Amino acid sequence: MRGEDNKTEALFTYVTPESFVPKDHPLRSIRKMADDALAGMDKLFDSIYASAGRPSIPPEKLLKAQLLMILYSIRSNRQLVEQ
Repeated sequence: MRGEDNKTEALFTYVTPESFVPKDHPLRSIRKMADDALAGMDKLFDSIYASAGRPSIPPEKLLKAQLLMILYSIRSNRQLVEQ
């Protein structure tokens, strides 16, 4: 079952990650493009995932993590979490 891409930035902290990234940083425009592209793939993702079972990590989050790894030359998931 496909999990939902809920934003929980404010769950454990009073400062959001958005406040750390400058307003004119290129990642903001890249994120917007990625969100638009992934929104267009929503029906495809729904058709791939089962309707029953435990919810998974949303594919949007996984693909955005991979994009960050490519942009910043991060070699592993562990290194991504550390940075």
